[in-house]
Amino acid sequence: VQLQASGGGLAQAGGSLRLSCAASGRPFTNYAVGWFRQAPGKEREFVAAISWSGSSTAYADSVKGRFTISRDNAKDTCYLQMNSLKYDDTAVYYCAAQPAIGTLTLARQYHNWGQGTLVTVSS
Repeated sequence: VQLQASGGGLAQAGGSLRLSCAASGRPFTNYAVGWFRQAPGKEREFVAAISWSGSSTAYADSVKGRFTISRDNAKDTCYLQMNSLKYDDTAVYYCAAQPAIGTLTLARQYHNWGQGTLVTVSS
């Protein structure tokens, strides 16, 4: 499956952005999806994950209550709604997908990655 992340940009602290991850090439319904981010000088970290059906989700503690992951399998797209953005949310955000039943929260569990979209939050 090929993944295309989009929706990044510049936002003020307290603002919102919605990222999209569009899939192509394989039936998206078979794939669990995750969002990860990497800030300059830091390692890639888990942000959120969703099961193939959308019935199960998982979040990093740092974004819980502010970010919401969802998916529309009819559109082969996964979304990350980011509210109450903080300066520390500044990073390149990547979506990843892997055939699985549940949620996958580790980067090494994913073999399919998108190219990343930059989110910059101004303080």
